[in-house]
Amino acid sequence: MTKYWMVGLGGFLGSIARFWLGSYITYRMGARFPFGTFVINVSGSFLIGFIVTLLGERAHWTPNLLYLIPIGFIGAYTTFSTFELEAFRNVRTGDVLMALLYVLLSVTVGFVAVWLGVLTGKTFA
Repeated sequence: MTKYWMVGLGGFLGSIARFWLGSYITYRMGARFPFGTFVINVSGSFLIGFIVTLLGERAHWTPNLLYLIPIGFIGAYTTFSTFELEAFRNVRTGDVLMALLYVLLSVTVGFVAVWLGVLTGKTFA
């Protein structure tokens, strides 16, 4: 049960951090380019790579940190980091074609899904 509490606590803190930082950056930089989301996605990608590597190298850390930080906090802070980590793992294991396919499909299909969601939303609005 502790792992669920760790994911929940991390998720709470990560979503608050995302909201605060995204709002702050958008306020400072403007909304023409989504700087807030961009910074969150890039920093989350860096953080998940750093934390997963650090936790993997430091076996004496409690396993609860795995639930708290990369799954809970970073998972709520940005799911983009998880996507990047998964693609990186494919490259690292030598499956570059699968990584490229995953990246291309995720970005393309995700964009189309947003577009279809907007069209559907306008239909019901």
